Amino acid sequence: MSVIAREVKDGFKYDEIPWQRFPHFYGPGEEIPGLLATLASEDAEAADAALRQLWNYLHHQGSTTAVGALAVPFLLRVTAVGSPGLRAETLHLVAEIGRCQHLGDGSREGLLAVSEDPSMMEGATECPVDWTIQAARDAVTGDLHLLLPLLPDPDPDVRSATAFVLAAVTSEIPRVSSALHRRLAVEDDPVVQVSLILAIAQLAREHRDEQAPAWARNLWSDAGRPPEIRIGAGLAWLCLVADPVPDELRTLLTDPSTDQLSDLLQRVPWLPPVDSNSGLRRCIHEMLTPHIPWTSRFHLDHGGDGDPSPMSVWGDEPLEQPHRGRPAATAQ
Repeated sequence: MSVIAREVKDGFKYDEIPWQRFPHFYGPGEEIPGLLATLASEDAEAADAALRQLWNYLHHQGSTTAVGALAVPFLLRVTAVGSPGLRAETLHLVAEIGRCQHLGDGSREGLLAVSEDPSMMEGATECPVDWTIQAARDAVTGDLHLLLPLLPDPDPDVRSATAFVLAAVTSEIPRVSSALHRRLAVEDDPVVQVSLILAIAQLAREHRDEQAPAWARNLWSDAGRPPEIRIGAGLAWLCLVADPVPDELRTLLTDPSTDQLSDLLQRVPWLPPVDSNSGLRRCIHEMLTPHIPWTSRFHLDHGGDGDPSPMSVWGDEPLEQPHRGRPAATAQ
């Protein structure tokens, strides 16, 4: 996929993009420009419906479809001109297009993973999924000038989603990481704080920043820090190293006060894909007790009465459904 020219992106010149070459699972990719135009419209109800459809078409059942990478530059620009109430979710979609399928994986190896199995092919076009993810990430990197100004946005959901997107960049890592660190130093929203920490850690993990483990450990081991920062840094540290879990960190993550933050931190973008209701709990379980399957833990916690169904373990959604904070649209 060649780089889309700046004037094409800024001018929303959809007709210069070969959408028809990249169908999604439900139909031709040439449907996407119309949905993007509707998303950018002043009709809030129609824009909301268009975003639901785009989630289905571009991030089918937790996996990226090839046409998604073409849509990324336009989705980023829609956040500037579309409905303010849809900006965070639009950014969230961009981030998911640039990340591997990670439903149900809260492990130390999986939580911050970005690459897909090179052998995995996208069903509608037979394109390698990792190729599509890389193309989407390159598109994000090419539009950093649109993303970095969103880090101090008044809406905390936008700030959190922006961190999620920035974690996928493929170059200018020092610049992006520095921006995330600067924002973390002044951020007061706990969900955004954890999002910034995980974004910093994801970049550090992929690009082998040798200083990051010490940074994360200093955060989680500092009893004077807010609990959300310590928890986020604890998860980050576990993903950055293969060391045994220190007793101090195990105590922090298994303390009842940490569990009480589970509902609040469910808004951190990395956690709902792990579990639609209890992402933090599942991450802690998988990172501290990887030898015990999550379903077994659920079974033990409920007195051993019968086997949990997929919907019992994952919350309200069947396993095959895409991760969303809202119901997915029905394909037309």
